[in-house]
Amino acid sequence: MRRIVVLGSTGSIGTQTVDVVRQHLDELEIVGLAVNTRVADMLEQARAHNVHNLAVGDERLAADAVAADVREQAGSQGIWGFGMDAVVNLVRLPEVDVVVNALVGAAGLRASYETLAAGKVLALANKESLVVGGDLIMPLAAQVDAQRRQAGVAPKMGPAGALMPIDSEHGAIYQCLLGESEREVSRLWVTASGGPFRGKKRADLEGITPAQALKHPTWNMGAKISIDSSTLMNKGLEVIEAHHLFNMPYDKISVVVQPQSAIHSMVEFTDGSVKAHLGTTDMRIPIQFALSYPARWAAPVEPLDFTKLGSLEFAPADTDTFRCLALARHAGTVGGTLPCVMNAANEVAVAAFLAEQGSYLGIAECVEAVMDAHEREGVQRVESLEQLQELDAWARETARKSVR
Repeated sequence: MRRIVVLGSTGSIGTQTVDVVRQHLDELEIVGLAVNTRVADMLEQARAHNVHNLAVGDERLAADAVAADVREQAGSQGIWGFGMDAVVNLVRLPEVDVVVNALVGAAGLRASYETLAAGKVLALANKESLVVGGDLIMPLAAQVDAQRRQAGVAPKMGPAGALMPIDSEHGAIYQCLLGESEREVSRLWVTASGGPFRGKKRADLEGITPAQALKHPTWNMGAKISIDSSTLMNKGLEVIEAHHLFNMPYDKISVVVQPQSAIHSMVEFTDGSVKAHLGTTDMRIPIQFALSYPARWAAPVEPLDFTKLGSLEFAPADTDTFRCLALARHAGTVGGTLPCVMNAANEVAVAAFLAEQGSYLGIAECVEAVMDAHEREGVQRVESLEQLQELDAWARETARKSVR
């Protein structure tokens, strides 16, 4: 029985994680839940799965009537609280084996760091953990891997499993690399659907509304990641993640548009062979593998029917139209604190666009302006969470002034 905490349990990844648990109650048990604001939904999950360890990220809700409901559900058996400290307290519980980090945005970095610092397995859906803090997270993951091998809980073959990517692309690459030597890998191919505006040019994107940008053609995702997918910022973040996760230089990570989203990513080897990971476009598949590794359990969804798939198309990513991908690749290549600044600026610009306070094309313009300002002041080496938090705050304030 693997005992898990789900951070961000009411979001897209969180609810699908809970569904995977529901299908495998003989293998998985939820022992902690955390949300930012959707307390009623969390309490419904807690009652359904008899969970008593609860946290709410928005500490302002501590003064709300829902606080009494959280306290009642926790009872004498669990811990509960409001604010980021309460969220982090869940990952430190001694009974926890795996933490699913599905928090949205840079707030997830501290939770990822504390999970690994506590020696727990991190099932990671929060992109910003590696984009912003990969230089801090990966050494911690290596330490936990070593501890798992020493304790005899790591698989006999393959990675030790301290950090399991939930993202479909990185989960795909992870599986394609099993049993392979990293010295024989010549390229990682990260696939992209192309989003709702595939094939359009910059002139076509003037006046795009949030409703249009949220209509992803193949995946069901949350609002922020849906906008990032439409701008290809999501793919840029994934390139940075892949660099950290698989220790791969940026010039050996390529993005290819695969509109059917049937191929989730590919690995090319030195002999010219390519492994591709295919499957149904449903996040429960990578979520389940992250929780079951090294085993494979019964499919949580209907398998892909190749007789109905039809054709597979491929095309290069249009970085002239979708400039966020090029900006993210530049941030990753420069490294240091530039990805932190880029990510913070993007979060502000996307939030402004969703609130109809900024334009769609203005997202990339805002990100570039903040990145330029940071590069003029001098990019720093990543040294601590506190340093990243300070730069994150600076970038957000600068971005608010650059929204257009």
